[in-house]
Amino acid sequence: MTLASPLFNAWHFRELIRAVVRRELAARFRGSILGWLWAVFGPLVMLSAYTIIFSNAVGVPNSAKGGGLGTYALSIFSGLIVFNLFSELAYRSPGLLHEHVTFIKKSIFPSETLAWTATIRALVYAAISTAVLLVFQITLTHQLPWTILFAPLVLIPFTMFLLGTCWFLMALGSFTRDVAHLMISIVPVLMFATPIFYSIDDVPPHLRRIVHCNVVGNYVEIFRDLVVLGRLPGPYLCLGTLIVSLLVFYFGYRIFMQYKAVFVDVI
Repeated sequence: MTLASPLFNAWHFRELIRAVVRRELAARFRGSILGWLWAVFGPLVMLSAYTIIFSNAVGVPNSAKGGGLGTYALSIFSGLIVFNLFSELAYRSPGLLHEHVTFIKKSIFPSETLAWTATIRALVYAAISTAVLLVFQITLTHQLPWTILFAPLVLIPFTMFLLGTCWFLMALGSFTRDVAHLMISIVPVLMFATPIFYSIDDVPPHLRRIVHCNVVGNYVEIFRDLVVLGRLPGPYLCLGTLIVSLLVFYFGYRIFMQYKAVFVDVI
């Protein structure tokens, strides 16, 4: 098994993945009057609230004072986009196999594609939130930083990290539903350990290495630097995060495929 094996597998089942993603996106707001407008309304309300609150706030972190409180609100929202993308998959992944148990037990269904469909679906909603972020940024600052051109390059390794995490949690969640309850307990705590409402620059120097162990937090910093602050992230931060993402992608897929034949009996 090579690093490219998951990619070849996804290409082989691309039509199935496309069909499942389309069905899930269509079913998300089925029966509602506003439909897909809800996907825009949620991020819009959240970012509006942050902008109003922090435009009149005091006691914000030192790293936010130089860029203005409007920029601080955008920084928080950009961090939430990245973290919410991760948290949605962390919550859902342990139950994905149980969610599609009928297909898995009654047909020859490539269960590994469920990670792709869940990740793509989450990416669609994250893209909508990012569009809202950019509109607000243009409104507040009247410009977009040139570094935003590098943001798509960051999306590739982050997606690989999310896929690897999803496969790993799917494998664990098939054996016990305790994994889902564990995620409900861990993810909110991880949110405060992630530099969303603060920057790594606000962390004492002797604790920064510990903070950098949080891969999601690294992506928050990288995304914020490129999209909001208009600066290039450190090369060592990018390189280390890339290596960890590739390892998670490969080993998550490997563990899932190793126990794939057992899932039918345990879910």
